[in-house]
Amino acid sequence: MNIKSDKQLSSRLPLWLKLSYTLFVVLLASVYLTEYGIENFLWGSDIALLVTVFGLWLENRFLISMMIIGVLLPEFLWNIAFFFQLIAGYDVLSLNLTAYMFDPNRLLILRYLSLFHVFLPIVLCYAVLRLGYDSRAFRAQCLLVWIILPVSYFFTDPERNINGVFGLGAEPQTMMSGGAYLLLIMLLYPLLLSLPTHLVFNYFYKNTNKQ
Repeated sequence: MNIKSDKQLSSRLPLWLKLSYTLFVVLLASVYLTEYGIENFLWGSDIALLVTVFGLWLENRFLISMMIIGVLLPEFLWNIAFFFQLIAGYDVLSLNLTAYMFDPNRLLILRYLSLFHVFLPIVLCYAVLRLGYDSRAFRAQCLLVWIILPVSYFFTDPERNINGVFGLGAEPQTMMSGGAYLLLIMLLYPLLLSLPTHLVFNYFYKNTNKQ
């Protein structure tokens, strides 16, 4: 496979995908800002949802690559938890990832909008298939994680536990100090969630991961 420039890769993504995805994100952002506030967009999946808008329109494989290695495994776990609870009626992972989707006290529109977790990884995989993978994404994703996790820890409500900075389950972790736990997940998130995906995509797209 020959290395292709970004210019040569232009128009690889259909206009209907860009338009429909963007309209959905505009709707979601307006509702989430009203109901959840700006801090909700610190969630890794929400960041990926927003950045993917630019990645699609610019057909920028660096942005798409960065987002897919950041969220593909977490979204896979979310979907396992959601569909298992939908079908079997209980949280198979016991991580409280999707309990809010079955909370009757939560507005139905909020739960419907959260179904973006189902199609976001599909959109990202399709975009990578069309555009290729950029190996620089892993370093950039690490940097993003090392910014977002401390911001989530120091500037958000602990009860919301954004990005799991206070514990991976429903209850805050008590095994170590909060600072030590933050440093631990800053190390583990890239290694366990981003690196495996990066290695897979980098292997299959090794001829397209350089500009």
